[in-house]
Amino acid sequence: MSKRPDTLETTRLALELLRRIPRNRRITAVELHEQLQHAGVERDLRTIQRQLDKLSEHFDIDRDERSKPYGYRWKEQSGGLSLPMLNEQEALLMLLAESHLRHLLPSGIMKSMHGFFQQARDKLGPASPDLRARQWLNKVRVVSTTQPLLPPKIEDGVFESVSNALYANLWLEIDYRNVAGKCKRASVMPLGLAQQGVRLYLVCRYEGYDEERILALHRIASAKATTRTFERPADFDLEQYDADGHFGFGNGKRIRLHFQIDKEAGLHLRESPLSLDQRIDESSGSYEITATVADTAQLHWWLRGFGDKVWDVRREEVEPVA
Repeated sequence: MSKRPDTLETTRLALELLRRIPRNRRITAVELHEQLQHAGVERDLRTIQRQLDKLSEHFDIDRDERSKPYGYRWKEQSGGLSLPMLNEQEALLMLLAESHLRHLLPSGIMKSMHGFFQQARDKLGPASPDLRARQWLNKVRVVSTTQPLLPPKIEDGVFESVSNALYANLWLEIDYRNVAGKCKRASVMPLGLAQQGVRLYLVCRYEGYDEERILALHRIASAKATTRTFERPADFDLEQYDADGHFGFGNGKRIRLHFQIDKEAGLHLRESPLSLDQRIDESSGSYEITATVADTAQLHWWLRGFGDKVWDVRREEVEPVA
């Protein structure tokens, strides 16, 4: 019988290991085993150990045998494996992605990428010859448009279970604590994950129901992904769900909004319109704004925030598009 499939799998395993062996620190077989599991490469720990031993014989890999578990790293003068070594620009992109996407990627994928993130940090470390790339991380920042708040605490294991169930289309068993402090157990179908400021929200459907609910991750006391799969509903679109104003505490209703705003307070609406169909009529001291928007509590809070600089607010219901 042909051994070709086994040979291909062995080659794939070797490449995955070589890509994840760092240059400036040691990594153990246990760490590599965990990374590969999260990347979808299923091999037992003993197989990983045997493969690392073989690679150490044929590549410039240093195996530290002073204590167990053994540690592996590329030797100082080694060029490593040419394909996976990041250049300065790629390392910069990886570190920015790690910083800003950590809550928008499944936990398992983030863990499987740990070796690459570490490689990026090593690439842009103090010894990096590209000073400009290294300095860039201190030159850019995402800033809050509201009063900065610290993120609420999410219970250990909750984000990992939620994100992995969302990624694999698995039913999720949760214990959820509502705003009144009452805890309830439920089975939910995870449909989307949204980050709003420092908070994370899960869009889901409770088992036996067709309408969507929004659950704050920091109010989930415990979560466990089941082995039950589901077919993602064809009638749900997260982008449209957001556009309909649900994350602003709306119910999907759209309105034609009219209001007057002081010129100084409303100048930013010339630069950042409320909608694509926004119209501005200018008078001596104010703007009259007309725009089609989602009718949400967030919109009402925004308008009230201007105080007496906004007046003559009118709302007209818009018929939904069939």
